[in-house]
Amino acid sequence: MSHLTLHAALKSVYYRELGASNNNNGSISKTIMGGGGSKPPEPISRGRTELSIDISSKQVDPTSPGSLRFGTKRPEVLGHSKTPEVGHKREVTFAKTPQDVVIRGGARTPEPPSHARRSEPPNLGDGQAARTTPGIRSEVKPSHSNMSTPPHPQPPAKGASHGAGDFSYVGIDAILEQMRRKAMKQGFELNIMIVGQSGLGKSTLMNTLFKSKVSRKSVVSTPEERIPKTIEIKSISHDIEEKGVRMKLTVIDTPGFGDHINNENCWQPIMKFINDQYEQYLQEEININRKKRIPDSRVHCCMYFIPPTGHCLRPLDVEFMSRLSKVVNIVPVIAKADTLTLEERDFFKQTIREGLRANGIDVYPQEEFDEDSDDRMINDKIREMIPFAVVGSNQEYQVNGKRLLGRKTKWGTIEVENIAHCEFAHLRDLLIRTHMQNIKDITSSIHYEVYRVRRLNETGAQPNGQPPNTLVNPQPQQANGVAAQHQVLTHEM
Repeated sequence: MSHLTLHAALKSVYYRELGASNNNNGSISKTIMGGGGSKPPEPISRGRTELSIDISSKQVDPTSPGSLRFGTKRPEVLGHSKTPEVGHKREVTFAKTPQDVVIRGGARTPEPPSHARRSEPPNLGDGQAARTTPGIRSEVKPSHSNMSTPPHPQPPAKGASHGAGDFSYVGIDAILEQMRRKAMKQGFELNIMIVGQSGLGKSTLMNTLFKSKVSRKSVVSTPEERIPKTIEIKSISHDIEEKGVRMKLTVIDTPGFGDHINNENCWQPIMKFINDQYEQYLQEEININRKKRIPDSRVHCCMYFIPPTGHCLRPLDVEFMSRLSKVVNIVPVIAKADTLTLEERDFFKQTIREGLRANGIDVYPQEEFDEDSDDRMINDKIREMIPFAVVGSNQEYQVNGKRLLGRKTKWGTIEVENIAHCEFAHLRDLLIRTHMQNIKDITSSIHYEVYRVRRLNETGAQPNGQPPNTLVNPQPQQANGVAAQHQVLTHEM
């Protein structure tokens, strides 16, 4: 009996405490819902009681009046558990009076005085709907936590400056693009003369330089060619295009040079041909109604082929280069250099350089025409390689899985473009890739000007140094010529 009586007493005490707890919870819920009667709860102390709760945006009550008012759902109180899917954390502070309830985002801040609060509509511009309960005035402040979405940058207004650099740019460098477009439309011209004895591989080397059949023998199919009794000058022109760049290439051949027993004055026909091209260009310049663009037939470069004797320059080589180096750019080359050993080739090149200096022969690139220290440094390296020991070939062979131009022998294949085998690559770079424009400039501004001044002085000059009347004002002479012709006809009649 005593055991049952003790159990009943403990049970009654448990229910009594449970009822008291329910009454307290009911009073708090009535305070929150605003339905606790007209008599507000008596404040126990002047201090406020704050509760921090997390509000999840997922667990809501669809029947809450707040969802009907603001279009959102009422969150449920989850205690102090963490909700990983919450984008913004808000804290709700409950005071003893409904007027002290403030919903704030982010960190806690001191509340303004109660008399300064006004009933303000919720601000929905921050992407979060206000979550409140009926009968409670609330103040919503945007959150400044690290999880908030940063504002999108506004695009700059039209006409706004992008920086001070835009105003400092003038555009002078655009002239390079303008010159490039103009040059691409006009194209380029290059006239190369090849001089040397027969059988030195002149035509083969020209075909190897431009990787096409540009030599006279390759284009003109003739029977077995005999050595002409006199030196002939034959030229052939080609229109070459590579990557949109057009160039008119003229190859001038001199068959019969050095092939006779008596080679005295064999250089004179070549000298006459070069001067004739200068004269033709000069006559085009002094015409009153001259062409907008004068065709350039002047010889820009003369490649002189030296036989691979391995000794020294012959008297014919010295005589030819000493005379023509004053009127044209001469580039000496050692033909068929694969017939020499490396030691013989180096000795032969050194002997030729000494012979050129001893006879005062200035071959291209001329040292006196170097514009600055940079050009001199580059040209000094080229002058050390002169004359170029070259090998030409039109045949391709398989070498280490690659198709290469070369000459095949019993002991191996001589690769034309391999600088360890010959200096063909250096010669090609000089004539085409690095110094082509410089060769043309020296021809126009140095060699042609020397000829032009001499020709104008031969015809007579004015006291003030101007050209003669025959070149400055040819119109009266033309009239006098017509009158003289008229007198002759009249006399004959």
